[in-house]
Amino acid sequence: MITLYGINNCDTVKKARRWLEENGIDYRFHDFRVDGLTANQVTDWSQQLGWETLVNKRSTTWKQLDETERATMDANSSINAMVEHPTLIKRPVLDNNGELLVGFKPETYQDHFSS
Repeated sequence: MITLYGINNCDTVKKARRWLEENGIDYRFHDFRVDGLTANQVTDWSQQLGWETLVNKRSTTWKQLDETERATMDANSSINAMVEHPTLIKRPVLDNNGELLVGFKPETYQDHFSS
């Protein structure tokens, strides 16, 4: 099962959803804000991808964190921060039966789904 994680009003998520639909790929959408995230989900993603890949340091949420929290963030503290503030996570996260992609580029999705 393919699941696309993100937030509904994110432009990049909208582009990814449009690409999946235009290419006839069935997926389930999971909205971080509405459906939530568990520490286990975020921990699994972090172990597979690295927390630095998941945390969007250009996000408004990142900039609103306390300076000390940003400076001392590590693998453990990032899990709690992402669960507490899901908009810290780069979007979208595509889970294709355990294989993860972060962000959206049409060519990356094309390569992923053509292999």
